[in-house]
Amino acid sequence: MAQKRPSPASPTVPLPVPGEVIERRIYLIRGQKVLLDADLAELYQVETKNLNKAVKRNLDRFPPDFMFQLTKQEAAALRSQFVASNLSFQFGTS
Repeated sequence: MAQKRPSPASPTVPLPVPGEVIERRIYLIRGQKVLLDADLAELYQVETKNLNKAVKRNLDRFPPDFMFQLTKQEAAALRSQFVASNLSFQFGTS
């Protein structure tokens, strides 16, 4: 009897993420291309706090420049970029 393969839509089998979805989540901060923890957690389908806990528990598995904390100014600038991009998306401007 043949084994039943899991369905691609099954929650236990993550579907591949299209490259353009990942590319839209890459930001240039401090001259580095970065993904925000919230975006990375969403891609892995976990909560952001759980992703951050897992990274902190396993720091020795990551290179020293794997992550950094945004300054308040960087976070504010990023939020303003989100607002501007959301407005252009809503109103169809580029």
